[in-house]
Amino acid sequence: MTHDIFAAMRARIVAALREILPDLPEDAFARVATEPPKDAAHGDMATNGAMVVAKPTKQPPQKLAAQLAEKLAALPEVAEATAAGPGFVNLRLRESHLLALVPAVLAAGEAYGDSRMGQGVRVDVEYVSANPTGPMHVGHCRGAVVGDALALLLRKAGYDVTSEYYINDAGAQVQALAHAAYWRYLQALGTDMTEEEFAAQVPGGLQYRGDYLVPVGAALRQIFKDSLAEPGARPAPAGRWLDTVRDFTVTAMMAAIREDLAALGVQHDVFVSEAQLVRDGKLDQAEALLAAKDLIYRGVLEPPKGKTPDDWEPREQTLFRATQFGDEVDRPLRKSDGSGTYFANDIANHLHKIERGFAELVHVWGADHGGYVKRMKAAVGALSDNKVGLDVVLTQIVHVVKGGQPVRMSKRAGTYVTLRDLIEEVGRDAVRFTMLTRKADAQMEFDLDKVIEQSRDNPVFYVQYAHARCFSVLRQAGLAGPAGQGLPAALRASLGAAPLDALTDPAEIALIRRIAAWPRTVESAAAAREPHRIAFFLTDLAADFHVLWNRGRDDATLRFIRAEEQAATSARLALVAATAVTLRSGLAVMGVEPVEEMR
Repeated sequence: MTHDIFAAMRARIVAALREILPDLPEDAFARVATEPPKDAAHGDMATNGAMVVAKPTKQPPQKLAAQLAEKLAALPEVAEATAAGPGFVNLRLRESHLLALVPAVLAAGEAYGDSRMGQGVRVDVEYVSANPTGPMHVGHCRGAVVGDALALLLRKAGYDVTSEYYINDAGAQVQALAHAAYWRYLQALGTDMTEEEFAAQVPGGLQYRGDYLVPVGAALRQIFKDSLAEPGARPAPAGRWLDTVRDFTVTAMMAAIREDLAALGVQHDVFVSEAQLVRDGKLDQAEALLAAKDLIYRGVLEPPKGKTPDDWEPREQTLFRATQFGDEVDRPLRKSDGSGTYFANDIANHLHKIERGFAELVHVWGADHGGYVKRMKAAVGALSDNKVGLDVVLTQIVHVVKGGQPVRMSKRAGTYVTLRDLIEEVGRDAVRFTMLTRKADAQMEFDLDKVIEQSRDNPVFYVQYAHARCFSVLRQAGLAGPAGQGLPAALRASLGAAPLDALTDPAEIALIRRIAAWPRTVESAAAAREPHRIAFFLTDLAADFHVLWNRGRDDATLRFIRAEEQAATSARLALVAATAVTLRSGLAVMGVEPVEEMR
């Protein structure tokens, strides 16, 4: 049988609608959906098929729903089909059909839930892309986890995914970083200047004062000796050292960022440098392309809405016709000194992506970039003639608390909680799972106490405990394979051959129903770009398994292993193994290691 019973039933529904309405064109069925009903008492599935086709046929949806229900009720896998409400049809499946899913799941193994929805479409997922000015902090952490899980989810759904980090190494902040690193270099040389004396000589002051730059200063001294300074370890003119120190420091910071990301289990396929794109002329190329489409002009923008900033002036600028692609205003591409604006450099970045053949682009940004979405979508639409799509996932801030109080400071960074602090406190898997327990654009409180708490109120523990319990049962039955290797194919095949007639308890059937929803969950989460749905699904699956476990404690006849009832034991072990397979499949999408034994 197919792994996705919802997709299989949708095909049956469309076929039935074609019989009822043979003259309807194929695209009339595009919005037909099959999904779990909002109220489980209504059955296993509900479809909007009759409502979707009612409008083009000008027939009452209730009438069509009754006809559709009659046809669906005749299907061998359907126990009951009922027209309901304004035109829905609720379906209850035969338990024999649900039971047949168990061996199918075991045969698929962790590939259960794999989808061809993406059809190999090339997608670029860009995430983190933090300025290389310091250690990764908690804000970066959420974007890193959401982006990495989204890339894994899209691969699961059949897309050809490239994960990308865009290095913002061409702006004023990187110049400020170079000055901060240079100060640490002077300190390493033994300068008698004070920090405030040096800061007074730096345009905009000394912005980055964390201790993390001390090793960079020491490395600069070791490599360049005193060649970048004046005698007495005094500052040399910036023209003598700025480019060297900037490039050296960015390289050092990116090495540290890669280490932080690796500790979180995040691996990017590609790192793209903004500065390199500018050096390669990509900005000029993008501007020429837009100009050839008559999308560039010289003009004067209207003053911003609301209070006009003191520094605003009605000067002529090079502008992009963003309003032709849904933006509120046209956008400047060049600063007064002729260099590219931040937006212009981002256009160059997106041209680079489009030239590499991606059909879809996905970004994970902090919520403070929400106002930037429309202009970026306008740019991608203009560059690709609306052939390449851009989706932006916004992540809200994370508040770290311990003992009910905010945690704000890091010894290393000086002003914020670093990613390493968080991982060292609670562990990589707990960080990743917890970051996905809320929708990305919802604010989050990361409670350090709760994340390590061993209770059902902690979803990380709750899901891992369900997986460990599965393996505990299989070990008791003498079936678990070598630790850390999951369930061997031969074992899954053996369990998949077991008769399942003994699985009749409502809790057992409820668990199978939940397992059946996994392929649909993968596709719906991928389509919505919402990896948190995977965490929700796994929490629900774990809850169903724990319910069944507890039923066995209260009722001996429902225990997984009963020596005197070999048929029931084999059936229940197959269900336990199918649960473990589904949990592992979901945890893999989250980038979380499945635990086989709780410590």
